[in-house]
Amino acid sequence: MPVKIRLQRHGKKGKPFYWIVAADARAKRDGKFLEKLGIYNPNTNPATIELNLDNSVTWLQNGAQPTDTARAILSYKGVLLKHHLLGGLRKGALTEEQVEEKFNAWMEEKAKSVADKVGGLDKAKAEARAAALKAEKEVNEKRALAAAEASLPEAAEVAEGDIEVTEAAEEAPVSALDAAVAESKGEVAAPAEAAATEEVKEEATAVADEVPAAKEAKEEAASKEEE
Repeated sequence: MPVKIRLQRHGKKGKPFYWIVAADARAKRDGKFLEKLGIYNPNTNPATIELNLDNSVTWLQNGAQPTDTARAILSYKGVLLKHHLLGGLRKGALTEEQVEEKFNAWMEEKAKSVADKVGGLDKAKAEARAAALKAEKEVNEKRALAAAEASLPEAAEVAEGDIEVTEAAEEAPVSALDAAVAESKGEVAAPAEAAATEEVKEEATAVADEVPAAKEAKEEAASKEEE
């Protein structure tokens, strides 16, 4: 009876996982099988593979033929290497100690390469996460800058209004009475206040000058009448 080592599909649509089985070559792909040798899950990175190495080697020694995908999985897990080394042992080319030494050295090298791959994937994920955070920060800064620029015209209008009010207050004239009161308090009047105060003083001086002149004219007229 020809036997194949192949994959048997399980899982749901879009996310399949597989059993690695030894089955009759005439059976349906997902039908009855002779032995389940392991599982293969391609949905993880790296892919998850669990395999019974010794039983797989036994099936190969008994003449089972793996499919292309199953062969790649068996090679990845070292089944084909172990089968090859045991062939050399049967022919007397290798001893059991040499077989174990070679196989263990290969397994250590394989584990190291897998660990390096996992480390590289973790580093790539961390860099991608950092890049995403940096891009998000830049977007937030641009939004804040745009909001600040949008609020600048309103602040400028308010400042211009304050300046106009201040200038109008400075240009408003001050009454002469306010100027006189300020002078009596010893305060320094504004230019407009000083000018108004000078006008009031000039008028008062003119009135004071006219009063003596009128008095002298009245006295002169009275003396002429007596004569």
